[in-house]
Formats: sequence, structure tokens, C-alpha cells
Amino acid sequence: MSYDPAVTDPDLYKVVFENDRVRVLEYRDRPGDRTHPHRHPDTVMYTLSSFRRRLTAEGRQVEVELPAGQVRWVGAQEHAGENIGHTETHSLFIELKEPGSQSAGDHLGPQS
Repeated sequence: MSYDPAVTDPDLYKVVFENDRVRVLEYRDRPGDRTHPHRHPDTVMYTLSSFRRRLTAEGRQVEVELPAGQVRWVGAQEHAGENIGHTETHSLFIELKEPGSQSAGDHLGPQS
């Protein structure tokens, strides 16, 4: 089973750029949309719209609300997400392909 978000949820994630060092994903969803379990490596997230969502990982749930224009570091993680707000989500994920340090993680951070 693939945990690549572009494979698990191709209707929500689109690869917009990729080279040997980074991959850039565009993410769009609507209220009520959910993602399947997937993984992200260390990532920089840029929110193009405000959103509210619930993330589920390792039996825990976290609700996240972010305004448009935020840039966040998100450590490598596996999760599933659900848009629990009233607005569409639009974000860019810049996934790093180089290995990070063990302390770089911000597990269950604000991703989709």
C-alpha cells in the first residue's frame, strides 16, 4: 500500500514541481473532504487559504486552524486529515528529499 499523498488522494494532492532535492505538492479540498492515511517527509507548508481541519495519527486527534499566508515547518509524519471548517483549503507543501535530524520533527503538525 502506498502512503504517497499524490497516490492515496490524487483528487486532492497534485505534484506541481519535483527534482532530486524537493517535491512541491498543491493541496485543495472542500468542507467535509477527508484524506486517506499518508506520509510526508520534512516539509515546509504555505497556506494559500485559511482552513480548519482535524488530523488523526497514532490514535490521537488534533484540530488545527490556520490563516492564509502562514509558512510553517512540519516534521516528517504519517496522518489522515479532514476539513472540518466552512472554507476550502488551498496549500502548498514543499517536501524535502534530504534526510533530516531526529530532533527536526514536529509530529502531528498542521498538515492535511
